[in-house]
Formats: sequence, C-alpha cells, structure tokens
Amino acid sequence: MQLLTWIIVFCLVGGVLSALAAAAFLMLPERQRTRVLPHLVSFATGALLGAAFLALLPHAVSHPAAPDFHLLGLAVLGGLLSFFMLEKVLLWRHCHHAGCDVHAVTDDHRNRAAGALVLVGDGMHNFIDGVLIAAAFLVDVHLGIVTALAVTAHEIPQEVGDLAILLHGGFTPTRAFVLNVLASLTTVVGGVLGYFVLAGAERRNLPRAHAAALRP
Repeated sequence: MQLLTWIIVFCLVGGVLSALAAAAFLMLPERQRTRVLPHLVSFATGALLGAAFLALLPHAVSHPAAPDFHLLGLAVLGGLLSFFMLEKVLLWRHCHHAGCDVHAVTDDHRNRAAGALVLVGDGMHNFIDGVLIAAAFLVDVHLGIVTALAVTAHEIPQEVGDLAILLHGGFTPTRAFVLNVLASLTTVVGGVLGYFVLAGAERRNLPRAHAAALRP
C-alpha cells in the first residue's frame, strides 16, 4: 500500500471514527442528554484549556527549536483575540433603529455562536492532527499507525464535548452530527497537505545531506 494511501486511511480513522464514536451520545434518551449536557460543556472547556496550557505550551517552550517565549505569548494572545473577534462577528446583528429588541443578543445567540466557534476550532485542531499523522508516517509506517490510534483515543472525549456544545447551542442532533463529521474530515486535508509539503521538503534536503557527507 502506498504511503499516501496509508495516511488517508488512518486520517479517516483518527478523525471520522472518533466523531462516529462520540455520536453514540446521541443514542441516549433526550432526558439523560439534557441532564448531562451542562457537565459535558464544562468538560469540553476544561479539556481544551488543559491540553493547551498543560501539554501544548509547555512542550513548545521546552523544545530546543522553540521560538522566543514572547513570540509564543503573542501567538496565544493572538489566538484568544482572534476567536473573541470571531465571536463578536457571529453575534453581530444589523439593525437600522436604536434600541432594536429584535436583534438583541440573547443566550440563544451566544450558544449558537459558541457552536460555530467550536466547529472552527475543531476543524483547525483536526487539520493539525492530520499533519501530525502524515509526519509520523513519513518517519515510519508503524509509528504512523500508533500515532493515528493515539489521535483517535484523545479525540473521542473531545468530540463528545464538541457535540454537547453544538446540542447546547440549539443544533438538532442530526445537524450536530453532520457538522461534527465534516469538521473531522479536515484531518484528511491536513494529512494530504502535510504529506506533500513534508515529503517535498525531505526530497529537497536529501541532496544537500548527501553533498555534505561527501565533503572532506
């Protein structure tokens, strides 16, 4: 099997399969879903913040090739401000009269905006997961398989939380499921793009490595 085929297959496993596994939550009775939804929303928020501040940022700071810490801080601040502005755009309502009650921001509007933000963030996250899977396969097929399975394992609870936020935002179960699966497909996009970019960089650097080895 060609390497690109391996990457596509396991990106599908890591992305779509985790979304399908999380969709088992929809099989619960509506009363139970309503009861656990607030807890899952809190879990999703805590899981994302924990992954960012307890795993990703410490690794980024301690990596030998890490950029200046101030640049990492600016990147975090830029991400927070970007999603803050995106939320404001999603909540924005146009009205030609002052004090228009029709377009007032309500809790329902905020919940729907939160659902849209989750889809954007989930798509970006899954895209990076695809790049990671592609990079692992370019090193070794067995490493790529293990990485894809690890991605699937950590994606399942996150997808459950994302699904809970979408349902809390007023999306129907069917719409929430379809949008969650579509967001998961960005794993394949990241895997394919990562394969061509990383493989191309490797081919460009290989002649240089041979030339350096031949030098006296």
